[in-house]
Amino acid sequence: MYTIHKIRADHVIDFAAEELKKYLRMMMPACGDIAISYQPDAADGFRLGLLEDFGLDTSDVEEPVLDDVVQIIADENGGILAGSNPRSVLFAVYRYLKENGCRWLFPGVDGEYIPIRKVQPVNYRHKASHRFRGHCNEGAEFQQSMLETIDYFAKLEMNVYMLEFDIPFTYYNTYYMHSYNEDNRPPEPITPETVLQWKRQCEAEIAKRGLQFHDMGHGWTAEPFGISSTAGWAASTQEIPAEVKEFLAVTDGERKLWGGVPLNTNLCMSKPEVRTTMAQAIADYAENHQNVSYIHVWLADGARNHCECEECRKLRPSDYYIMIMNELDEELTRRNLASKIVFIAYVDTLFAPRQEKIRNPGRFALLYAPIQRSYTSSIDMDKITEPPEYERNRWETPVSSEANAAFLLDWQKDWHGPCFTYEYHFWRHMCYDPGLMTISRRIYEDILAYRKVGLDGIVEDGTQRCFFPNGIALYVYAAALLDCDCDYDAVVDDYFRHCYGENWQAVKDYFSRISEAFDFAYLEGERSVDYSRNSFYNPDHAEVLKTVPAIAAEGRAIAEENSRLPVRVQSVAMRLLLRHAEYSERLAEVMAVKAAGGDEQAHELWDSFRHDFGKYEFELERYFDHAQTLRSLRM
Repeated sequence: MYTIHKIRADHVIDFAAEELKKYLRMMMPACGDIAISYQPDAADGFRLGLLEDFGLDTSDVEEPVLDDVVQIIADENGGILAGSNPRSVLFAVYRYLKENGCRWLFPGVDGEYIPIRKVQPVNYRHKASHRFRGHCNEGAEFQQSMLETIDYFAKLEMNVYMLEFDIPFTYYNTYYMHSYNEDNRPPEPITPETVLQWKRQCEAEIAKRGLQFHDMGHGWTAEPFGISSTAGWAASTQEIPAEVKEFLAVTDGERKLWGGVPLNTNLCMSKPEVRTTMAQAIADYAENHQNVSYIHVWLADGARNHCECEECRKLRPSDYYIMIMNELDEELTRRNLASKIVFIAYVDTLFAPRQEKIRNPGRFALLYAPIQRSYTSSIDMDKITEPPEYERNRWETPVSSEANAAFLLDWQKDWHGPCFTYEYHFWRHMCYDPGLMTISRRIYEDILAYRKVGLDGIVEDGTQRCFFPNGIALYVYAAALLDCDCDYDAVVDDYFRHCYGENWQAVKDYFSRISEAFDFAYLEGERSVDYSRNSFYNPDHAEVLKTVPAIAAEGRAIAEENSRLPVRVQSVAMRLLLRHAEYSERLAEVMAVKAAGGDEQAHELWDSFRHDFGKYEFELERYFDHAQTLRSLRM
């Protein structure tokens, strides 16, 4: 008879105990009930607690809230499952189960690989390579998917979940209005009030697992001034009062909403009242949201949209930005709030400040967000040079990974506090690799490269539904952030072996050939031989794309022959492979015509593809973000 003892009282450890009980009973269906108790002096059974509860080494735990250290000392009857913080105790449970053969390959029950077997001894200790390992909501969201991905990311020992915006209405609305698929699915209108309730539900699930909760991002240049940014990147019809308009950035000689979009509109940050209004509003939010681990304070979205008034021209935008951060710190200190703040090096603020510095580094973390970088290569340390000088609203977009990294190194001359990156592999870029094998390798290489430039992890901006045709990209992402010494090929093979059973090698080869045939760099728009025609004009590659149907036929044959496997997750994976074969055929048809220069015909084929594949949206929605993918690939 197995027993589980909680060595200390903590709600996350309570959840960890329930998870251990659930999966032990699934692995050993005849083992009987497993009692859970709070017993600080327990000496037998499974014992869950912090490292210090068992007198285990804590010398490598520099910051218990951030450092995830897992230690397991267990035999066939139980043992110690310990962590450096309550979240790490939950991770110890999942690691123990993984060492005993369990895998989580997709979100939800259908993504679980739980073998029937007796548990074996495990002796394991590991400190996570990075302190920030997470994901931020993006794309088209529906609530069940959100709840399942929060659960799934914890199972992969990812420790950060971010919810962008006070009310992430625009992301939810994209799904519930069924954007890019309106002719197949009628809209299901929702309200901002409903989305706010759903956000609170997500927060509860994040807290249940003890994950770092990162909140907000854009919106601080609008909401504190009574301008709604709930509509996201849509133009506003809101009337802006004259007294508020005086705070907006001057662009093209006028104080106005930039492109009509509040979320994209910066402010006249040289005005002290602008900085104070922002600092007070952020402090108010912090006081009312003390469940947040880090509040992200970003400026407006968009680039080259900063104030051109004479006073603002005297300093870089990042100098004024740091002034706001310092004033915010003073106000939080006055209110006796320990809130942590993330400031961002993004578009114009990639250019580091020249006069201002953060006065209280202990409150802040720097987020490096190279949205404009090329994803066809990682950072080559030998190619990094000095960044160019800032020219207000006239600077050239840095494209290469090295050109972007130069800005980070410039920031790091004065900033020596926590620093991690905000990445976009799961935003548009995974859509440019239908086989996912190239983007998976790029993610792995980027993680190793970022570590060399002093970054302590990644939070990915991207869809929560990045599992079509499978979850290999996210699986590699989580594994490499957790252990930067992991072997890429071993991680990939482990995933495919559990996901596809005895046919895993053939399936892996299929996806590798699909990735090669489409060519990630081509779909990124970096292979056109004549950009005056279009970004995808390449007649030679059109011939390569014509080979995709034959490759897809092989994938379809594998899926049809293995459609009824005894392991549920493998049947699900084969079903996705079947749909993926059709997806690859249709997309290749469109792109081959586009590559040959047939723009009008390609557009017609694209519209047909969008409609026809949209019929599967409901079937695939747990795994495939139809709106985000179609928006990223639109002709």
